[in-house]
Amino acid sequence: MSDAFFDSLIPVTIVTGFLGAGKTTLLNRILHEDHKHRIAVIENEFGEAGIDDELLVHSEAEQIVSMNNGCICCTIRGDLSRILTDLRRKKERGEAKFDWVVIETTGIADPGPVAQTFFMDDVVAAYYRLDGVITVVDALNGEATLDKQPEAQSQVGFADRILVSKTDLVDAAKVKDLEGRLRQMNPHAEIREVNMGNCPVDVVINIKGFNMSDVLNVAPDFLTGAHHHHHSDEIGSFLYQSDRPFDPQRFEHYFMSLVNVYGPDLLRYKGILYLQGADRRLVLQGVHMVAGTQAFGPWEGKPATQLVFIGRNLPKEALIKGLDACLC
Repeated sequence: MSDAFFDSLIPVTIVTGFLGAGKTTLLNRILHEDHKHRIAVIENEFGEAGIDDELLVHSEAEQIVSMNNGCICCTIRGDLSRILTDLRRKKERGEAKFDWVVIETTGIADPGPVAQTFFMDDVVAAYYRLDGVITVVDALNGEATLDKQPEAQSQVGFADRILVSKTDLVDAAKVKDLEGRLRQMNPHAEIREVNMGNCPVDVVINIKGFNMSDVLNVAPDFLTGAHHHHHSDEIGSFLYQSDRPFDPQRFEHYFMSLVNVYGPDLLRYKGILYLQGADRRLVLQGVHMVAGTQAFGPWEGKPATQLVFIGRNLPKEALIKGLDACLC
């Protein structure tokens, strides 16, 4: 995929978070505020509370509601691919004007299948690109939710940016503990404390979490300085590094096996591959069992592999041993 083609695609942001975290407040702000962006908000009808009633058309068919700030709102009553195609066709006919899409997932959902749509569905991939996943975490109830709800842990694992809401309802020490836990679970995601009712739209869009050329975020500085906590979270991450090249055939065979076996528990993985015989970096990006690679420029400095894996109960030592066996 060329950079020019990538840049021509309509960017999409997925907003996720457990029930009551503040997603609906955030989406209502996007739909009401005069932020100068033309955004199509797609709301999952299975959410616990919808966009303000006056913004929705209660019908069995998909409906698109135009807002006075240039945004539009629609609900999912069927296949996501179909509604994205409908939106694209309306845009082409001049019936809907938007340059960004924000999708709200239901509060009890793993956002993986939504993200996979942009890799697996050729019709969608020809016109849209996934920009990033935003996860909203409630500072008041976040710790308890993470303790009890595996879906909430998955949402944190998928995140490119985590927005911590309701920080005004708890003391600073509790917020710090929660953020330390989130950072331990997903060290590659940026964490921001945000009042959903006053959240700038630019905090939500243009995350570039799934930009294949965005290789600088592979190993954030806080990978080695994350807070330690006493929670036994299923979601965790690790960084694999090597300055030895992979044998291309061995690596491909092993990685396909790895994804086939652990794919359901591999929430996100991304990084730079150093393959024997390759004169440039190869960027890898994946969600569950769907992965993509793209050649990206010559090496700057000494070649090396850097891969971040985020998943559920991953056998870190076994995976590292398997990757090591693919090295030349």
